[in-house]
Amino acid sequence: MTKIKLIAIFAFLALGMNQSYGQTYKFKTSGLSVMEKDQKGNWGKWSDLSLVNILVKLDTDKSRIVVYSEIIQLFEIIDYIPLEENENDSVYSFTCKDNNGEDCTLSIITRKKQDNRKQLYINYEDRIILYNIFNYK
Repeated sequence: MTKIKLIAIFAFLALGMNQSYGQTYKFKTSGLSVMEKDQKGNWGKWSDLSLVNILVKLDTDKSRIVVYSEIIQLFEIIDYIPLEENENDSVYSFTCKDNNGEDCTLSIITRKKQDNRKQLYINYEDRIILYNIFNYK
């Protein structure tokens, strides 16, 4: 697990996300959209994008991700998933438990062909929360 942590850290640094201490990464959100499953288990459509300005902090020393929304969302990182990369995207994923004890997967995706736009996906079994994010210092 330590090796995966180090790979994740170096990968973030390589993509220009380094902060002065190298262990905490800060992002700001610019948009929010949600998609939910219906009663039959089918995915619905994405909600209209809402403009939001929220701080998101990835702290690898404390193995957690915090989304400072109106109700603070705290995600304990259980596992660091190896980098997945293709010609379109770089995906850093984390298996997490939220502050309610619910399992989820968080993914920070860099869209290479979209001017390196970044997005944070919070994937639950029945819903996905999407934040458009950018590096914040």
